Amino acid sequence: MKLKFLHKRKEEKQTEKEAFSLPKFIIERSRAIEIVFLVLVLISALMAPFVEINYDLTEYLPSTVQSKQGLDLMEEKFGYPGTGRIMIDDVSLYEAKAYKDKIEALDGVDQVMWLDTSTSVYAADAFINFNSVDEYYKDNTAVMDIVFVNGDTDKRTSQTIDEIKDILGNKGHYVGMAVQNKSLQENVSSEMKLIMTLAVVVIFLILTVTTNSWFEPVLYLTVMGVAIVLNKGTNLFIGRISFLTNSVSAVLQLACSMDYSIFLSHAFAREKAKGLDQMTALSNAINEALNSIFASSLTTIVGFIVLCFMKFNIGFDMGLVLAKGIVLSLLTVVFFMPAMILRMTPMIEKTSHRSFLPSFDKLSHGIYNCRRLVLILIAVLVIPAYTAQSMNDFLYGNDAVGASEGTTVYEDDELITAKFGRSNMMMAIVPDTSFIKEKQFTDELEDLPYMKSVTSLSGQLPEGVPEDFLPYSITSQLHKKDYARILIYVKSKGESKLAYQCSDEIQAIMKKYYPENSYLVGTTPSTQDIQTTITKDYSRVNVMSLIGVFVVVMWSFKSLIIPLLIMIPIEVAIFVNMAVPYIVGDTMIFIGYIIVSCIQLGATVDYAILTTNNYLECRKTMDKKEAAIGTLNLSIPAILTSGSILTCAGYIVYKVSSVAAIGDLGHLIGRGALISMLFVCSLMPAFLVLFDHILMQNEFERIHLFFKKRRERRHARMKRAARRVAGAVWKGKKPLVDSVTSKRKQFEAETKALEDTEMTETGGPQEKTDSDAEAREKHRRKLRLLGKVREQRKDRKRKMTEKREAGSHEEDH
Repeated sequence: MKLKFLHKRKEEKQTEKEAFSLPKFIIERSRAIEIVFLVLVLISALMAPFVEINYDLTEYLPSTVQSKQGLDLMEEKFGYPGTGRIMIDDVSLYEAKAYKDKIEALDGVDQVMWLDTSTSVYAADAFINFNSVDEYYKDNTAVMDIVFVNGDTDKRTSQTIDEIKDILGNKGHYVGMAVQNKSLQENVSSEMKLIMTLAVVVIFLILTVTTNSWFEPVLYLTVMGVAIVLNKGTNLFIGRISFLTNSVSAVLQLACSMDYSIFLSHAFAREKAKGLDQMTALSNAINEALNSIFASSLTTIVGFIVLCFMKFNIGFDMGLVLAKGIVLSLLTVVFFMPAMILRMTPMIEKTSHRSFLPSFDKLSHGIYNCRRLVLILIAVLVIPAYTAQSMNDFLYGNDAVGASEGTTVYEDDELITAKFGRSNMMMAIVPDTSFIKEKQFTDELEDLPYMKSVTSLSGQLPEGVPEDFLPYSITSQLHKKDYARILIYVKSKGESKLAYQCSDEIQAIMKKYYPENSYLVGTTPSTQDIQTTITKDYSRVNVMSLIGVFVVVMWSFKSLIIPLLIMIPIEVAIFVNMAVPYIVGDTMIFIGYIIVSCIQLGATVDYAILTTNNYLECRKTMDKKEAAIGTLNLSIPAILTSGSILTCAGYIVYKVSSVAAIGDLGHLIGRGALISMLFVCSLMPAFLVLFDHILMQNEFERIHLFFKKRRERRHARMKRAARRVAGAVWKGKKPLVDSVTSKRKQFEAETKALEDTEMTETGGPQEKTDSDAEAREKHRRKLRLLGKVREQRKDRKRKMTEKREAGSHEEDH
């Protein structure tokens, strides 16, 4: 009885397990799931404002590079001061001195480098070095270099810049890293709100045209809005994200994951059209859409997640946030959207309208008829595009981000440069071992033709005057805790070939005096290290993204050829997209080049996957031509919807943002999505028809059959060889098969051959010699030995058989 009861309970549990269905669970608990998501959205909305945003690219440098080590050391010993440069219009020499004193008195200002640092403006003309005057005062205009107490991105530094603007009024012009970061924060904060608003409006219009209800776009945007808020709030667990990630993550999440909600909604509409009730239709729709949603999201996640393997850690920052956003969109569509469908279906049905999309049949026929021409054009285009995209001019550092053309900082920089030339500050952090050595190092730097000024404690103190003569508040800025800091101003931009040459020469001189534990920090050295690090990252990330997407597509289609066919149009589209800046002569930001290459591959490869799936489905009932045309009729509306959303989102970012890095990112994404759409719709049908005979066969099964037949042929060859040896007559050659049976036959043949030698040519017996008798006896011994071996083997087999039979009898009892 107990055994029967346990068996019954086991069957009941198995039945319950089999009865569990994810769609059924989601639908039955839709109200509870809805409440959970709304609570999570509320919590995330409260968390989002507390996510810290970083605007300094140098913080993402790996700890192994020289400039990062120098920055960490300087921050530990002296702090990490922000820097800026101001120009004051329409002032006399003495008014400029008064302004300088007011600015230097501010709490957030460490020091102001101006004419009076080396020359007294109140001295007689005979004692004034007018060459120095022209560097800081010219045509009733003064220029000053400012070192702040706190870093470039610190709130106190930003407040101090506002105080300086209050002092100078309309007379001031401002540049420098601290000014750039302040401008960047203000622009990004205001522009991103406008970008998101425009993106939502444009996407709503696209969805209105491509769907059959006025209210259906509200469903999609509601679901995606929930996912975006969840992603922004959970960024708090990361701690700190870059301004680039914060700027584009929401728009990219909206554009890349909108397809998931469309998949589910269209599946629900198809099931409803079959006459099923609402609950059954939704359950079937979830089952049907899950595979498509997972396959589509997986390629996008792979494209984003490979960014995490960059040594330049902004890639980890952006890859993690974007991949997390896609996962949250996936979960929101699968769990939250069914509840919204049940709630909004009556309104969607009331506001239904006819489809505004035209028929694509003529276009599909035209694309099919031009397929050979398309293949020729792509073959001609791919090599020049690949070559051109590798020849772009790139920018790498903070100058490419905060002082881009069109910003107030850029305009002020042009005015100051036209009047006083360039000023690029670097800082040498060297061991405080010898006052004399420091003076020699300073003097050699001052003799360089591109040097504007060099400030060191040894250069400021007259010879023979001890360091203790000056107040500690002054000396601590240049000497502190066994290290000296030397401020170096060079007549160059922060990022240029001249700046790199200056930096390399200064470092060479520094290493001559201080071979160990010496570092050069500043915009230029950091940009050089960013360039070195990020250039190596590109090759790694590009290869990993290709391999990752290839594996996902191979797993989805169980094919080795289909991933290649799918990825070729997207890769060619990436080459063309990246070649356009070279052709038109634009300068690109390299971080955008890497990120967009991964995003374009991960986000637009879905278009090619969709086209291939539709072709394979059409080929079940159609020939090649009809299947290709039918595939385009099915695929173009879906590709047009998804691609238009991504294209418009990218171009909105490009047109609205005044920050070059963000604008270039949007431009590349928008143009890349557009080119991918064109290439998939024109090139994929040609590929599918060309390789139709391969697509119609399961490659994995073919490989399995190949190896199976190979094994069978090998076994057949072995059997034939064994038969040949078994029936062979001894001819003085060693048999091919080394077995007991073949050896026995060999010795029998040898024995018979020896006996034949006893017969004469006429058949009569010959006299037997001692050697013949020994040979015969030797072979007989071998035969007896082989007989024993054979008997032993038979005995072992017999004993094993008896043991098995005895064991089976015991089990029966």
